[in-house]
Amino acid sequence: MEERCCAAVRVLVLQAAWALAGGQVRYSVPEEAKAGTVVGRLAQDLGLEAGEAEARRLRLVAQGRRASVEVSGASGALLVSSRLDREELCGKSSPCALRLEVLLDRPLRVFHVQLEVTDINDNAPIFPAARKNLSIAEFTTLPGSRFPLEGASDADIGANAQISYALSPSEYFRIEEENSNSRSKSLFLILMKSLDRETIPVHLLVLTASDGGRPSLTGTMALVISVVDANDNAPQFNQSVYNVHLSEDAVQGTLVIRVNATDLDEGSNKDVQYEIDTIVPPSASDLFSIDANSGEIRLMGAMDFEVVNLYDLNVKATDQGTPSLSGHCKVVLEVMDVNDNAPEVWVTSLSVPVSEDASVGTVVALLSVSDRDSGANGRVRCWVWPASPFGLEATFAGSYSLVLREALDRERVSEYEVEVRAEDGGAPALRARRGLRVPVSDVNDNAPAFAQAVYTVLARENNLAGAELARLWARDPDEAGNGRVSYSVWEGGVGAGGGAAASSGWRAASSYVSVDAESGRLWALQPLDYEELQVLQFEVRAVDAGEPPLCGNATVQLFVLDENDNAPALLPAAGSAPEAGAEAAEASSLSSVPGSDSVSGTLWAWAAWGAPAGQVVAKIRAVDADSGYNAWLRYELWEPRGKGPFRVGLYSGEVSTARPLDEADGPRHRLLIVVRDHGEPARSATATLSVSLLDMAEAALAAGSSSSSSGSRSSVGVDVGAGATSAATNVWLVVAICAVSSVFLLALVLYGASRWAPRAAVLSGPGPTTLVCASEVGSWSYSQRHSRSLCVADGGAKSDLMVFSPNFPPPPPPGPAAKDTQPEPSSLLDTVSAPSFPFLLLLLCRLGSTV
Repeated sequence: MEERCCAAVRVLVLQAAWALAGGQVRYSVPEEAKAGTVVGRLAQDLGLEAGEAEARRLRLVAQGRRASVEVSGASGALLVSSRLDREELCGKSSPCALRLEVLLDRPLRVFHVQLEVTDINDNAPIFPAARKNLSIAEFTTLPGSRFPLEGASDADIGANAQISYALSPSEYFRIEEENSNSRSKSLFLILMKSLDRETIPVHLLVLTASDGGRPSLTGTMALVISVVDANDNAPQFNQSVYNVHLSEDAVQGTLVIRVNATDLDEGSNKDVQYEIDTIVPPSASDLFSIDANSGEIRLMGAMDFEVVNLYDLNVKATDQGTPSLSGHCKVVLEVMDVNDNAPEVWVTSLSVPVSEDASVGTVVALLSVSDRDSGANGRVRCWVWPASPFGLEATFAGSYSLVLREALDRERVSEYEVEVRAEDGGAPALRARRGLRVPVSDVNDNAPAFAQAVYTVLARENNLAGAELARLWARDPDEAGNGRVSYSVWEGGVGAGGGAAASSGWRAASSYVSVDAESGRLWALQPLDYEELQVLQFEVRAVDAGEPPLCGNATVQLFVLDENDNAPALLPAAGSAPEAGAEAAEASSLSSVPGSDSVSGTLWAWAAWGAPAGQVVAKIRAVDADSGYNAWLRYELWEPRGKGPFRVGLYSGEVSTARPLDEADGPRHRLLIVVRDHGEPARSATATLSVSLLDMAEAALAAGSSSSSSGSRSSVGVDVGAGATSAATNVWLVVAICAVSSVFLLALVLYGASRWAPRAAVLSGPGPTTLVCASEVGSWSYSQRHSRSLCVADGGAKSDLMVFSPNFPPPPPPGPAAKDTQPEPSSLLDTVSAPSFPFLLLLLCRLGSTV
């Protein structure tokens, strides 16, 4: 037996072929092959190299039933793994073909294998019963009478299931097979001559059934025939075979058919009783019932076309004679299929998660779809919902691949709930669905993006080192490391021309600020100084941790806000008279103003006796390194308090006479002037101004000597007024007439000087300004980007231009005036008032005499 199986395996393996058009491998193996039997060299037939089957995980996927075969991981051969019983796997179906799927990884591929299990003669014919009892009346039963017998069944198929019958030798009986229009053969016991109970009351025969296998297998049944007398007419059915078609969804109690048999006898021998003798298959013995009197056969349970689609009922009609006689017929019931089975969807392989950069056409899952119904009821249509981004592709009958139809974006959809739906062709159609969860894995395809392209940060100067200035945040929609952002100062700084930093050249932004790599917190590395740095512009870069890393930039504009951290400063002295040192020493003994940030030396000025009220004696000049209101200065006369002969312009710094000067005022006055800014808190500086009162002639000589010499008794911070010389005009008028010959020449010189020579004092005359802010004391203008320089005779320049245009009326005529009366706008810009015309003539005459 084993040698025969091995020979059959070798023959069938040689017959295995690869169907190129369908991509399918077919093998055959006989049933009952031993475990380990090689069915075929699967890896070789699939075109795989040695060792490739194990590396690519060649494996087998069965569909819905135990396959009893497996794939060897090492050799790639298809082996029998357990007992193969064709009758258990396929029953009477022929051929017995098992559909298998073989999967390969890297890349994922599917191959279809059809394994045909061939039949061997391993089942002998079996009769439904080991003994059959028959009663045959003597003499009344004529030769040629036929007695139906239930034949044997063989679980094999083909020639192995072709059964022939033989009866033990008898002169009274023989066996006859008849092919009716049904699907099965009818077996009859034929009486060859009349029986005589007195001669042989009981006939013992043996019926042998032999199949067509090699060697042939047999089964036997004992026939016990009892010979009886009397009733010599058996009931006869009007049809020997009844063919019935019944839908499988017929309900319990449905009438299948009504059979009818008649008996030619009379009396009790004519009364007929019906019964179901046998049913094929035997498992359906409780499925049908027959009314003994009417012959109605009714359905007593549920039928299933997918389990049994054909029933054979042998019905017997027995009369009431003694002995009773019987007639037989066959009812062949064919079950009609209805659409009572929904499609079934199986997921045979699922490759998840799917990378969001997966290409279109990537196989995500393999599915198998089947329907147990037949015909149109078993034809299945499949689709996927939602229709995007996945789709179905049919790879073989009942096999589909779930493939990617559109590009994925994890940031838009991180996981898909996909539903594979199937619908058969029945009416009404039945549906099935299978849900799949397909997560999408992330790739680094999004760069960090800041909430703003430009961040404007305001910071006060003199902040503490390490103070937080702002928090920057960049969003990266990727996940895990691809979305983890780190921050850094990328570029930016202060170069030449950027305030005090110009002296040290370029300074990188990283020397001023730093950013926390994880939180994006921007802090100062050192205190900021507005006078050194007003605006710092740099870029902050956000880089994610993906591979390769992606980055995004944002521009940060850091504006430093001014604090009042600089006190006003008087302009430095350009020169001094010989007696200036003694006067300064004397002034140093004076007490300074409380709260003053700085104290200057003594400044000098002259005034003439009889000078009218409002005559400008001197002008105090001071600058503040701060900006805006912090650099807006005001001047106050601190000492002497009360109604003195002098006053100071609140915003101009001009020291002028408060009333006409007379001899009672004394020869010298020491004024303590406080210069304050408008900051919070305000800062101040003090200046001491010594004003000497001279008569007209001395004032004129002092003014003349001052103008002809390079040195001056006044410091640069003070402009000496010309009012002291106005009283000596008449004296010098005579001298001017003597020098009239030189007027013309000097006029030309003065015209050229006024036309081309630079101004020696302050920039005079109102000019256009920008960003004018109004206030109750006037208006002031400040421009950071387009600044104008305030020029003084021997001092430096300040980048902040402050122009005060008072809103007050012009000053009153000479006489007593209020302390805070403001001069005309032009007076605020002129450092020295123009001398009177007689004094000008005197100067012209002196110049003419020198020429």
